[in-house]
Amino acid sequence: MGNPPDRERDKGSDTAAAAAVYSRPLLALYDTLILGAVCRAVWRCPPEEMLALYDRHVSGRHLDIGPGTGYFLDRCSFPTRLPQITLVDLNPTVLATAQRRIVRYGPTALCRDVLRPMELEGRRFTSAALNFVLHCLPSGAPAKFAVFDHLLPHLEPGAKVFGSTVLAHGVRHTPVSRLHLRECVRRGVLNNSEDSLELLDEALGSRFEHHRIRVRGTVALFDATT
Repeated sequence: MGNPPDRERDKGSDTAAAAAVYSRPLLALYDTLILGAVCRAVWRCPPEEMLALYDRHVSGRHLDIGPGTGYFLDRCSFPTRLPQITLVDLNPTVLATAQRRIVRYGPTALCRDVLRPMELEGRRFTSAALNFVLHCLPSGAPAKFAVFDHLLPHLEPGAKVFGSTVLAHGVRHTPVSRLHLRECVRRGVLNNSEDSLELLDEALGSRFEHHRIRVRGTVALFDATT
């Protein structure tokens, strides 16, 4: 198995509070409840759309920010038999869950606050994923997009950055998705009441050489190149 999660010294940030929502009981239900039911029926974006992003862009030196249960890393097709995978999250339960799931790859797990400059032990990556991460980050848009600024120093030229996020504005909500979004924000599960398609486009366009956004239901699926 890979190393036990390396613990971030300061856990008092707003990011830590947001990350703590993902407890062991929630993670146990995450694949079935969130990916299987909510993504399909409420956000109207099946998990196959996210998996396709991984299959197109994941590389042999990959950084996964907010890996969740490791669902996509477990299922995606890496271009090499033994990829070097680093997992980053502020929740050690998330890291341990994802690490166990892809133990065959011997991933490294690091507890880091992505809204602060990150020390990643000198590692550099050719791909990075932020799948269902941006809508969880506190600080509000556009401040939360500082995550890209803290990610860029760790990427090789030409690296791919990709992911998905539920947006509050600039996408078509149904009455059900709007109600569910409000409830998730109220409970602190999501922090995306200010997130819009326009702000995401600006954040990517100002930091990356090329980028693309596709919308499926209320979800923006994006990829960018350094």
